[in-house]
Amino acid sequence: MWARREKVWATRASSVSIWEIAKRGCSTPGAIYSYCDSKEAICSALLAESLERLHHDVRQSSAFTTQPERTQANKAQSWFGFYARNPRDLELGFYLVQGLAPRGLTSEFNQQLARRLHDALRPCEDAMQALGLSPEAALRVNTALFAHGVGLLLLPYTGRTCMFDQSPEALFQTYVSQLVERLLPSVQTHFDKL
Repeated sequence: MWARREKVWATRASSVSIWEIAKRGCSTPGAIYSYCDSKEAICSALLAESLERLHHDVRQSSAFTTQPERTQANKAQSWFGFYARNPRDLELGFYLVQGLAPRGLTSEFNQQLARRLHDALRPCEDAMQALGLSPEAALRVNTALFAHGVGLLLLPYTGRTCMFDQSPEALFQTYVSQLVERLLPSVQTHFDKL
């Protein structure tokens, strides 16, 4: 399955021309430019729509009121699964952010997209807080979780999946399980102090 995705990811967003976008959309380049002034604007609109679908998937995944550790695991698996199933959506984000500054995005729109991504990841953070972490600690752990997941998602993109002979999904599931195990003792310590 991941080998097929490596081929899909081989065509990068940066190499797609406006002509190709128009052809796939049954339009003409001139018609597209009447709606968007650049390829980056088109990609920005696609990324905004992608983040809405991500948010919907995470929101729809199960939450367990009395078991925040299960909620955290489900929500993390949900966003990771979304990007594993939709690698082009992850690629859009990387296309628009090359180097140190966003490309083709206004500062305000870039911040809006970043907030929407954080909104989609926030249920993991909320579950970590329900496990007893402070808001600051939950944000740090959630950021590390996202960074780890994105790194695993990039393995097939760079052709490194075959090198390690590992499944990114299985590696992420192991990481999430180990994260929950690490968090549970801190929760117990927190309740012991009460």
